[in-house]
Amino acid sequence: MKKLICLILILSILTGCGINEQPKNSNIDVKDDLKQSITVQEKVTPRASIINEDAMVLIERFQVPEGYERIEVGDGSFAQYLRNLTLKPHGSKVLYYDGSIKKNYEVYEAVVDMDIGKKNLQQCADAIMRLRGEYLYSRGEYDKIHFNLTNGFRVDYSKWIEGYRVGINGNNASYIKEKQKSNTYKDFLNYMELIFMYAGTLSLSQELETVELMDMEIGDVFIQGGSPGHAVIVVDMAKSNNSDKKLFMLAQSYMPAQDIQILSNLSHDAISPWYHLDDADTISTPEWSFTKNDLKRFK
Repeated sequence: MKKLICLILILSILTGCGINEQPKNSNIDVKDDLKQSITVQEKVTPRASIINEDAMVLIERFQVPEGYERIEVGDGSFAQYLRNLTLKPHGSKVLYYDGSIKKNYEVYEAVVDMDIGKKNLQQCADAIMRLRGEYLYSRGEYDKIHFNLTNGFRVDYSKWIEGYRVGINGNNASYIKEKQKSNTYKDFLNYMELIFMYAGTLSLSQELETVELMDMEIGDVFIQGGSPGHAVIVVDMAKSNNSDKKLFMLAQSYMPAQDIQILSNLSHDAISPWYHLDDADTISTPEWSFTKNDLKRFK
């Protein structure tokens, strides 16, 4: 039984963010020529009007570039939740689950203030599911919290509340009544830990529905499922005051498990962390490249 569980766990890990820290299409190590092209003047002066170093909330930390304004979002929406993520103090470093520091600090502009635990579990797709779960939990919408395991088995938090846990037998899963009814935040985190163990980019990519790149909304996800695979989430958007041009902002975790981070735009440093939304075939982020067909949305 333990061997079978281990096999499923290994499958889940292999369908996560990647098999190592440097997938083949990753730009994890910023090239020397790119580093040299980012002068002190470019890195400090232009972004001084965008980054408010004293602010502790995403919407306040990052201003929109001149000529743009944030798009309107609904009160209580997932978009509003993401836009108001609490950040660690400016200059904080991304930490791995074991407390060590992520060395390539050029790839992010800020760190989300959310505890990821001390296990190597909350990686890329996991962080996105965590954000979605945290949002729904904060609103008391417990019946909407559900994710699929890699084998396709849907795990509902509402069943978890009733005391049901998930039994694994080979590639099969089933509910087992083990606990009394309970719905504490610790219960929720235990539920998410199970999801992190047995779900990943492959399962999440199959849960989400594909959307057109130019129809992007806050909360949408760029995701490539598989081994290696990766996923990032759109956490904010802005629009031009004089045209139909739009900007977007991205967040990610990665492998091994690490703090959620607001990604830098290494190609357009002056507006970082904002990205231009256009109909390009490739969307390049600091540690992964996606295609225009990789954009998906929670149903």
